[in-house]
Amino acid sequence: MTVAAMELVCPAGTPAALEAAVDAGADTIYLGFRDATNARNFPGLNFSRDELRRGLAYAHGRGRKVYLAINTFPHVADDGPWRAAVDDAAALGVDAAILADIGLLDYAATRQPALRRHLSVQASAAHPLALDYYAREFGISRAVLPRVLTVAQVKAIAAASPVETEVFVYGGICPMAEGRCALSSYATGRSPNTFGVCSPASHVQYRTTDDALVTRLGDFTINRFAEGESPGYPTLCKGRFEARGRPIYLFEDPVSLDARPLIPELAAAGVRALKIEGRQRGRAYVAQVVGALRQAVDAAARGQALPPLSLTELSEGGQDTRGAYRKDWR
Repeated sequence: MTVAAMELVCPAGTPAALEAAVDAGADTIYLGFRDATNARNFPGLNFSRDELRRGLAYAHGRGRKVYLAINTFPHVADDGPWRAAVDDAAALGVDAAILADIGLLDYAATRQPALRRHLSVQASAAHPLALDYYAREFGISRAVLPRVLTVAQVKAIAAASPVETEVFVYGGICPMAEGRCALSSYATGRSPNTFGVCSPASHVQYRTTDDALVTRLGDFTINRFAEGESPGYPTLCKGRFEARGRPIYLFEDPVSLDARPLIPELAAAGVRALKIEGRQRGRAYVAQVVGALRQAVDAAARGQALPPLSLTELSEGGQDTRGAYRKDWR
């Protein structure tokens, strides 16, 4: 049975990654400005206004779309950068702005009504009544659903929702409710939801001891890696801590979401778009993942078996999961 082809929304943290995603078959690229207005505010990533202008020309010239993530929450004392991001998004001609903050949504709807508005996953809206509110009050056209829902729950929301639904299909997952991260804030004093970066590099430390590589975030030891182990970036949710006398990944194992086998079910559930996480990744990663997802989406649309392309080598810890879609983790 064939299903409707879903839009493939792909990440770009740099101009090179944008071109790689377009060339690999992305329908849409999502990205952010080089400041705290987006939730991947890492040094060396994201776009200046001129880079976005050139990226738009590259994507639009090949029939692709670009969405701008303005998905952090403005600082109370200074919301100027966030309002400027909305105004510049409209002026540059992006195809949609991805927003989370209610005040910023109101600003966009009032000041830039022609700018298409999508509700970010950072808003943590996971109920038809919530989506109805955002659609009625701020004119959103689409909502990105949190990564805590089963396929059945996604289907129920999509059936009752007044807007399009978009879900994550590949990449990083997190045990924190999006838009309400507490662990990184506790360790560093800088909320990812306002400063745009989980486990900021300024608070990360790597220390070598006689028998291990120790990673720390702020004042907290996050992990100890023995010789031969591949060290991960120190985020609290993926830290290895001693519990009940043994070191375990207390909150979440290093693992990546890979829901490709569920694409036909998600399409049948009424999902409009599939999203790949990974704006902090390089162009080679983007090209490989986007290419694999392009093949999977196209095969599902034709009613064919999904191509047996492994992405295990790109997954955290060399493992993948269906995440909450199946709720089959330990």
